[in-house]
Amino acid sequence: MYEDLIIAGFGGQGIIFAGKLLSYAGLREGKEVTYFPAYGAEMRGGTANCTVVVSDSPISSPIVSRPKSAIMMSYPSYVKFLPRISPKGRAVVNSSLVSDNSGREDVEIIRIPANEIAEEIGSSRIANMVILGAWVKKSGIVSLESLVLSLGQVISASNKDLLSLNEEALRRGSHFVSSSG
Repeated sequence: MYEDLIIAGFGGQGIIFAGKLLSYAGLREGKEVTYFPAYGAEMRGGTANCTVVVSDSPISSPIVSRPKSAIMMSYPSYVKFLPRISPKGRAVVNSSLVSDNSGREDVEIIRIPANEIAEEIGSSRIANMVILGAWVKKSGIVSLESLVLSLGQVISASNKDLLSLNEEALRRGSHFVSSSG
């Protein structure tokens, strides 16, 4: 089993946090993991992306030029990364911020209103967890429970009050793709 993913958006959307959480969940399950964050100098509002590779065998490089999957939280990340996804890959798109319905015939595109779902739960700050929960459900690379159990290790002490909201967001994202087919 091998899965690589690029998570992309703008600074402040929790892109780096989502990649780190996925990495910890993979480690929790005894898998090989690489995590490679990248962000612009502007930080909040600038571009941010990270690459995560999860595998049952050793990983030769953290650099992925043609990912199997991408999570795209903003329109600029959609424009930049959709063309890079390998054929027969998967894209999970935040339809709250990406209204473009064009795509690629050779890539499965899953649109999820992550911001709206996050706001229903109680905070727009957890849209990243909604979309990560959806991607994990579709990919099956780690279990949802591993993500939930890893939250306590990844979330900062100043945000411990958001643990339950993050857990609910992961579960709602997973449920969204389960119920939508």
